[in-house]
Amino acid sequence: MSFNRVIKMSGVMKKKTEQNDALSQVAVVGGGYWGKNLVRNLYDLGALAAICDQDEARLATLSTQYEDVQMLSFSEILADRNITGVVIATPAETHHDLIRQALLAGKDVFVEKPLCLSVQTGESLVALAKQLDRILMVGHLLWYHPVVLKLKSLINTGTLGRIQYIYSNRLNLGKIRREENILWSFAPHDISVILGLLNEEPDEVQAQGGNYLHPQIADVTVSMLSFPSGVKAHIFVSWLHPFKEQKLVVVGDRKMAVFDDMEPVDKLRLYPHSIDWKNHLPVPNKAEAEVVSCEAGEPLRAECLHFLEAIKNRSTPRTDGEEGIRVLKVLEACQKAFSGKTRYKRSGFLEKKLPYFAHESAFIDGGVSIGEGSKIWHVSHILEGSHIGKKCQIGQNCVIGPNVEIGEGVKIQNNVSVYEGVTLEDHVFCGPSMVFTNVYNPRSEIRRMDQIRPTLVKKGASLGANCTIICGVTIGAYAFIGAGAVITKDVPDYALMIGNPARLKGWYCQCGIKLNFKNKKAICSVCDRQYAAQGDHIIPQFLNEK
Repeated sequence: MSFNRVIKMSGVMKKKTEQNDALSQVAVVGGGYWGKNLVRNLYDLGALAAICDQDEARLATLSTQYEDVQMLSFSEILADRNITGVVIATPAETHHDLIRQALLAGKDVFVEKPLCLSVQTGESLVALAKQLDRILMVGHLLWYHPVVLKLKSLINTGTLGRIQYIYSNRLNLGKIRREENILWSFAPHDISVILGLLNEEPDEVQAQGGNYLHPQIADVTVSMLSFPSGVKAHIFVSWLHPFKEQKLVVVGDRKMAVFDDMEPVDKLRLYPHSIDWKNHLPVPNKAEAEVVSCEAGEPLRAECLHFLEAIKNRSTPRTDGEEGIRVLKVLEACQKAFSGKTRYKRSGFLEKKLPYFAHESAFIDGGVSIGEGSKIWHVSHILEGSHIGKKCQIGQNCVIGPNVEIGEGVKIQNNVSVYEGVTLEDHVFCGPSMVFTNVYNPRSEIRRMDQIRPTLVKKGASLGANCTIICGVTIGAYAFIGAGAVITKDVPDYALMIGNPARLKGWYCQCGIKLNFKNKKAICSVCDRQYAAQGDHIIPQFLNEK
């Protein structure tokens, strides 16, 4: 990348450098929207040696504002031995190349978020910085905000109690970028803070995004993070919002904390709300907010000073490259979650695509187990505590659970609800719009969930379209329930049931072919399996089973 060169030096710059020889001299690459703030702070700290920018008009303006600062090309900055650090505030897509060149030139680097645009390239930069013994710091600004530091202290000392969930809103009708989407532009700050406050990394990531101003660039995203400790967090970011909001809420079982960065003063408040249980129902007790005093100070100035001190002391920055990698991993997972229309889980925070498919409109609660190769289609909902085996097919508009057991290879067609108390063994087929019940005498005004009657559908049974299974029965293995039939009592293995109420009308082979019995014996005309009739049951004779 080429950067235009304009050089301007004066005796004032020399005097300023002599007065501040204790501070490292750094150059800022990119003096635009955010870079100009870095320029201002580093200049005020007496550490700004040079500015580099592609935009000639912007560079001319900066040259007028900072007459005693050099305007250099990027290659000149790299060649200048007096410049020990480089601050990069250019578009994210340029970060990798600029950081790499600066590190190879022996410079310490402070790069605005995100570190770069992929975990792989980020890890290569971190490895290179370590190899060359160079500082690599990422501009996750909130970790230099006195309120965030105070909030971290409150969590560490147990003031909030056990953390239950966190949510963060970063919203604005502001600068709309075209080189990156809202997730990569706004969310790194919130991800960084949440990871640091919890001191753990998520093991599951979900995200949804909306593209409204450009078909390929998300303007709004909502990301859900689930952590091994059980904490949940969500991050809502948008640059298509009617007002500016920057708010972080941390809910503990003792107190709740609210950090509102839009408040001019009293940015951090604690709410000592509590929950009492009366008559087995939760009753909230609301309390007045407590204002938490925090040190004053501009976070960006503190961040710039932290970088200068890291250069001087050769110390690890609070937001070093490793911290940047952790944020990148979550960003990548969120991006793939809403772009790839699926959910991602993480094991040791090494990304791993879930072994099953769930359509983007499906709802999967926590505490659900879904086997490899299973597919869950449009607007279906899997409720907590449910287990679905391998290679199952769950159609559209289905509800499974809560606490339902489904075996392997089960097919559930559209518009079927499998309620609590129902168990489906392997290879059960549920036809479109068939119905299970789980309470025998339901009333809307009387709760009877403690009277659930279990229903068991054994291996290989087929339940036809629009049939109804009254709760408390067992459907035998490989039984065949006709379309529209109503089952009110147990069904034997291999039985064909038809009508309302359903009655036994014959027998079906394991392969799905109707059997014809002679002298209490039957041989399937397709697969040659043999069966023997014994009273109101049949017994398979598997001696010659294929």
